[in-house]
Order: sequence, then structure tokens, then C-alpha cells
Amino acid sequence: MSGDTYLAYDYPLLSAFWTMLVFFLWVMWFVLLFRIVVDIFRDDDLSGWAKAGWLVFCIVLPFLGVFVYVIARGKNMGHREIKQARDQQEAFDSYIRETAKGTGSATSSVDELARLSEIRARGDITDEEFNRAKQMVLSGSRH
Repeated sequence: MSGDTYLAYDYPLLSAFWTMLVFFLWVMWFVLLFRIVVDIFRDDDLSGWAKAGWLVFCIVLPFLGVFVYVIARGKNMGHREIKQARDQQEAFDSYIRETAKGTGSATSSVDELARLSEIRARGDITDEEFNRAKQMVLSGSRH
């Protein structure tokens, strides 16, 4: 009995652990690979040939290509991602501003309702006065 040796994968619980670990590492590997492919296309500093070269390098030799890319260009990956997020937020804010300008009176009635709500919250007007004023604002915005 002392001659029998047990390895980690001989135990069902450890086998499940190693399986989950390998699965997790593969998922993380693909996440990293896809982030790098997106970063290659996002980078405006790279020419078309440089993008094609990095893409071929990452597809043909994925492990080496990804590691070399992270070492060579990984420092600016976060900067490019932050820049893209800011650009998207600015575009969204601009869209909201333009849309709000187009509605005109609806924006002013919304502002008026917000101001009435603040006055009611301070206790300067009663609920009944608030409801009457709200009806006046809403009936005025329909005309």
C-alpha cells in the first residue's frame, strides 16, 4: 500500500478544480485576444499595413503575438480605451443637448415642473397648490 502514489488529478475534487482553472484561463486568454484585436483596429496611429501585420501575427502565432503586442503597445491600450469612452460620452451628451433644444417648450415645462417640485419640497406651497400649478403648466405646454 505504501508503494501507491496519488497525484492531484486522482482526486475528483482536485480534478474539478484543475478543470475550472484551465477553463477560466482559456476564457481569460480569449478575452485578452479579443481586446487586442479591438485595440489594433481602434489605434489611429497604426497604418493599414501595420494593423494587418499585428493582426496576422496575433492570429498565426497567438500566444507569442499577444505577449509581444502587450509588451510593445500595451501601455497605451488603456489610454485608447479611455479616449474612446470619452468620445462616446461626448457624442451622447451632444445628441442629448441637440434633442433637448429641438423640443423647446417641453424643456421649459419640464424645468417649470422641477422648480415647482423643489418649492413643494421646501414646504413653500401645499400639495393642492402644487397640483393646480402642475395642471396649469401641463395645459400650457399642450397649446
